[in-house]
Amino acid sequence: MTTEAPTADDPMEATSVTPLLPALLDPPDRTALRFRAADGGDDELSYARLASAAGALATKIAGRERVAVLATPTAHTAVGVTAALLAGVAAVPLNPKLGERELGHVVGDSAPDAVLAVPGAVLPGPLAALPRVDVDLAADGTVPADEPPPDATAFVIYTSGTTGPPKGAVLSRSAVMSNVDGLAEAWEWTADDLLVHALPLFHVHGLILGVVGPLRRGGTLHHIGGLDARALAASGATLVFGVPTQYHRLADQLESDAESAAAIGRARLLVSGSAALTAVDHARLHRLTGLAVRERYGLTETLILTAQRASDEPEPGTVGRPLRGTEVRLTPLPGDQGSDQGGGLGAVEARGPGLFSGYLNRPDATAASRTPDGWFATGDIGRWSESGALALVGRSATDLIKSGGYKIGAGEIENALLEHAGVAEAAVVGLPDADLGERIVAFVVPVGAAPPERELVDHVATLLAPHKRPREVRFTDALPRNDMGKVQKSRLPRE
Repeated sequence: MTTEAPTADDPMEATSVTPLLPALLDPPDRTALRFRAADGGDDELSYARLASAAGALATKIAGRERVAVLATPTAHTAVGVTAALLAGVAAVPLNPKLGERELGHVVGDSAPDAVLAVPGAVLPGPLAALPRVDVDLAADGTVPADEPPPDATAFVIYTSGTTGPPKGAVLSRSAVMSNVDGLAEAWEWTADDLLVHALPLFHVHGLILGVVGPLRRGGTLHHIGGLDARALAASGATLVFGVPTQYHRLADQLESDAESAAAIGRARLLVSGSAALTAVDHARLHRLTGLAVRERYGLTETLILTAQRASDEPEPGTVGRPLRGTEVRLTPLPGDQGSDQGGGLGAVEARGPGLFSGYLNRPDATAASRTPDGWFATGDIGRWSESGALALVGRSATDLIKSGGYKIGAGEIENALLEHAGVAEAAVVGLPDADLGERIVAFVVPVGAAPPERELVDHVATLLAPHKRPREVRFTDALPRNDMGKVQKSRLPRE
């Protein structure tokens, strides 16, 4: 909301800019943050304590252009990021597990003026050379009076680097505000909500949605370290964020813990993102908790584009409709030429207020990410469901299989395989084939003993069109995944 004209006694008299974190200007009598501490207890900060600690740190870092934040899952990370937002300094959250070469690339590319860290923490090599500012949870200070302009950079978040060195996506304050507000509308998210999650704090999901989101709403965040059934049940969560791997493991725990399942079922909303939640786990969680999981879709560069509404009937296999003010379109895939062999599939493109400002130091990559008419090309492939929700079938680089003249999305084959009782995990790729162009190959983690290959092939052919059946099934003990639980298909064997 836009602030009203200030009076002489108004704490916002120095600005008429919409505040990103309005609750810190007039702190409510409520817990803002609760994190699992190193000693096994909790670090808990009220809004007043957060305003004081973040205000003191904001004064220390004011005037800098960018600060790196070693994004450990701690209250110190949340306070450090809050201070950077208050000071109008761009935060560069860093995965604490990065290897030295990748960390060196990110630090060299973003050139932070300082690094914010937990007191006593040992900083890895490339960070150790930077001026260090420890985050003191007990510091006393005041929130700066001036609100930074909406086009100022809030975050530089680095992509996963699957197609080259990681690129820094520049996200403005206005992009963050509009996106969080759009999600608040979709999920009916208010100051009364207690958000609980166990996500890493160096990605959009855990940091912008999972930390800035509840603070902008004036609600409470409880980070429980791991999405454990008993910890989640005891938290009193009204809103839960997770990724499919976490929800899969949670469902496993709840199968033998009816008491925790009932307690979790008293939450208002379970939200999944960062990858597709399987139809099997949708059904398991609904059966165990009575709650239907909502999914949403976005990228580092776009923030969240679509989401299933709290008031909508969930539609497994889809990621909802575009947020208010956001436009999403599907453009024909190359070579479709109006035929029905595309299966209704199209390249997902988007535009709206939540899009990034560009890649740091990469005008070439920024230009290449846009279509000639100014839309952002996500690299994903999708289709519209009958209800108008977006359904994703995968990434164009790895999940669009061209076999026998058909364009086939790997995601729908993976979902079909996961409906077989003998399949725990599945990843489908297209491998070169002299006859078909590409043949469909499924990598499967079995449940116990591997089922017969022909049984799985026939299972898919029964659920989907015959040309979508795997031509080969390869059994494996595990699929390669990144920190967010996404399968890294580039690491699957190609021979």
